[in-house]
Amino acid sequence: MNEVERAFVVDSDRDVGPYVSTAAATTPLRQGYVAIDDNGPVELRIRQRGDTSVLTVKGGTGMVRTEVEFEIDEERAAALWPLAGERVIEKQRHTIRIADGHLAELDVYTGRFAGLTMVEVEFPDAATALAFEPPDWFGTEVTDDARWGNANLARHGRPDQK
Repeated sequence: MNEVERAFVVDSDRDVGPYVSTAAATTPLRQGYVAIDDNGPVELRIRQRGDTSVLTVKGGTGMVRTEVEFEIDEERAAALWPLAGERVIEKQRHTIRIADGHLAELDVYTGRFAGLTMVEVEFPDAATALAFEPPDWFGTEVTDDARWGNANLARHGRPDQK
């Protein structure tokens, strides 16, 4: 199962309020990185969205990655959270339909990453992803910069603040 997506860092001085106000859905997310292997690279993540917990295995880097998800029960989730240690990210996800019809996921980070805003767009295939023209407000594309992946953020912090 492949995930095809492009990711962007929204400029810190950009007011995203007008975009958030058009969101079809807003969801608080908490995700912890239970295991990360740089050799694959492969990451094992637990994500809590409301009362639902999902275990995700991701492999690869860049625009096309392997992603497999499994919903897990509360007992298993509770057993896994301590394994993430400090490798936890919290954010509000706003799902927005943008002008070309694509769905964008605008993530406004909270906690230790407060002030960071990123946006991702998933695509059915690589050709559609490559043809996509992002709106100006998306900011700097970081799709191929692994330092901006959530697993790396959770381990190393923001690359623009080092």
